[in-house]
Amino acid sequence: MTRTAPGVAAVVAALLLGVTACGNDAGASVGSLQPPAAKKSHSAPADKKPKGSLAGLVVLPRGYVDDTQNTTGPFTASAFLGNWSAEPATDRALLLNAAFVEGYRTTGLSPDKKKRFTLQLFKAGSAAKARALQRGFWSQETHERSFGVPEALSDAGVEYDGGANQSVATAEVSLVVGTLVAELSVRQTGALGTDLQPDTALLSTLAKQQRARLTPTSS
Repeated sequence: MTRTAPGVAAVVAALLLGVTACGNDAGASVGSLQPPAAKKSHSAPADKKPKGSLAGLVVLPRGYVDDTQNTTGPFTASAFLGNWSAEPATDRALLLNAAFVEGYRTTGLSPDKKKRFTLQLFKAGSAAKARALQRGFWSQETHERSFGVPEALSDAGVEYDGGANQSVATAEVSLVVGTLVAELSVRQTGALGTDLQPDTALLSTLAKQQRARLTPTSS
């Protein structure tokens, strides 16, 4: 909303009073004056926040709470490339080739705040393009251990994060239903020497529930 500066408002009020008291037309009154039509401000940036239609398709882990440190909501291609893409140039080409329509991202924390769940949905221009997008994203990383999620790509492992000097356990699943690609992950960090285990059981359950949620809308 554009606000009027106090000084400008005072000058306008003074001018109106002057017209009422000293105008040449004795019958003129403030009520008869017609204010100029409001003009659109060209200085304010246009609202480009995506409206999105994928929020109702999201499946979240039971008991997890909102992760206020991370974005939840619809996203455009430019928002994804600028905030979450590890390889923007490659991902830009993948999204373009997939005729990317819209996306949605949400994150949540486990009750003890030790695990972070992330879900990203990408809507492509066709089922074939969605498959190609899934393969393009998945091939960017090395995957060592699948945990057997039906009709999906999966991987789990524990890595050392040298920058943070900690261990990271991650379980990932990527699945396609119709024109939608769903990427799910559960990530947990701990001090070196901690016996971390990727939460493959939780992610297997969520992948099954997410596929069921997406299926009716993609048939």
